[in-house]
Amino acid sequence: MAPADAPDRRDERGVPTPHGRWTDLLVAAGTAVVTLGLLLGLPPLDAMDPDTTDTMGAGPGFPDVGGTAWTLLAITLVVQSALLLGARRAPRSVLLGVGALPILLALVSTSAAFGLTALPVVVAVVLATLRVPLPRLWPAVAGSAALVAVGTGITWAHGSGAMRSGVVSGLGASAGQGVLQAVGAVGLPLVVTLIVRSRRELRAARRAESDARTAAADARTAAADARTAEAAALAREQDARVEAAVSRERAAMARELHDIAAHHLSGIALMSAVIDRQIDTDPDGAHEGVRQVREQSTAVLEDLRRLVGLLRDDTPAETVVETVAGIVDLVEAARTRSAVELTVQPGDHPLADGIGPLTQLVAYRTVQEALANVALHAAGAPCRVTVDDRDPDHLTVRVENGVPTAPSVGSSPSGGNGLRGMRERAELVGARLQVGPTGDGGWTVELVTAREARPDADTSADAPEVAG
Repeated sequence: MAPADAPDRRDERGVPTPHGRWTDLLVAAGTAVVTLGLLLGLPPLDAMDPDTTDTMGAGPGFPDVGGTAWTLLAITLVVQSALLLGARRAPRSVLLGVGALPILLALVSTSAAFGLTALPVVVAVVLATLRVPLPRLWPAVAGSAALVAVGTGITWAHGSGAMRSGVVSGLGASAGQGVLQAVGAVGLPLVVTLIVRSRRELRAARRAESDARTAAADARTAAADARTAEAAALAREQDARVEAAVSRERAAMARELHDIAAHHLSGIALMSAVIDRQIDTDPDGAHEGVRQVREQSTAVLEDLRRLVGLLRDDTPAETVVETVAGIVDLVEAARTRSAVELTVQPGDHPLADGIGPLTQLVAYRTVQEALANVALHAAGAPCRVTVDDRDPDHLTVRVENGVPTAPSVGSSPSGGNGLRGMRERAELVGARLQVGPTGDGGWTVELVTAREARPDADTSADAPEVAG
């Protein structure tokens, strides 16, 4: 038989494992010990009760220990037990071999102990049924049952003298005894083993089902953990996005507040210093300075009110977007504090054509911050604001001041945030910002912004006119 007939306790090559070989050896040795022990113990017991008839009902009793019949029977039992060693590799062949050996013994010797040869057959039936499916095993089972029946029938016919009463009646009695022995040695063990095997397979199926349910539960748990981890990752990503958005909004508010404070409050500080010097010597000039302080203060309040309105949801906010054209108003307001000159160099297109609203706001805020710095750090210095719109690819806004002729009014309210705010705004729109001292001791701030695609329609008639 192929090794596939006995798949249990084998390695990947189909060879029995050491544990399986030890089990086969113990089964074979145990069968030999039990059968030989009965063979040794039954004759003395039979001799102690001479009135007891043999198991065949007549004929010879148990063989004498050491006699020919006893020796042949012992050899048969040992060989049957030895064949059980191969029950794992070839269970069907072993079953047929164990059933065939008693026939050879029955042809040469008969005794009342012949029934002991059925015990190895019982063991072989059990081992084969546990290892081979019944549809593949039944030919070997039927053959073994037939062999047991034939061997028992021969022994019964020779030992009981059934043939003396007629061949037909002798064969009938012998066949009946053989069938009974086959049922006892093959049929009953087969049924019992099938019941045991079915219960074992049922337990294995339940255990496999339980393992499958456990694996499914583990898979569901793992999927739930994965979903939880994914949700946590998404939450962390969302939190990071929110924090980044909040940081950007904070930076934007800081820049806006700085622009308001730097432009208006620096003018208020400058005019307050001038008023302090004029209040006794030039009362009319002092009154004019107070009026300008009031105007700057009003402008600060309006800008702050507009910024707060943008931050609140329950009130509408006035959104005034400053443009390059608004630089004219910045220069006019700055002329109340110092001498500021405006130069506009137009091109053959409308002013700031192709410059987006956000970029125009950046240009406006840059000029506003630069003029505030001139008022604070370069008092009395001449200042020039240039809007160069001649290049078809970009717009240049430049603020230059000369050497200050008066001491500085005070430190900047921004604390160094002015230049940083200008750089952040320039990076936001992809503009190029250059700041630094000039060769004659002054300071320059230059912003260069690229143009977007200009509309096809000619809007020159609608362009605002800016005068220097």
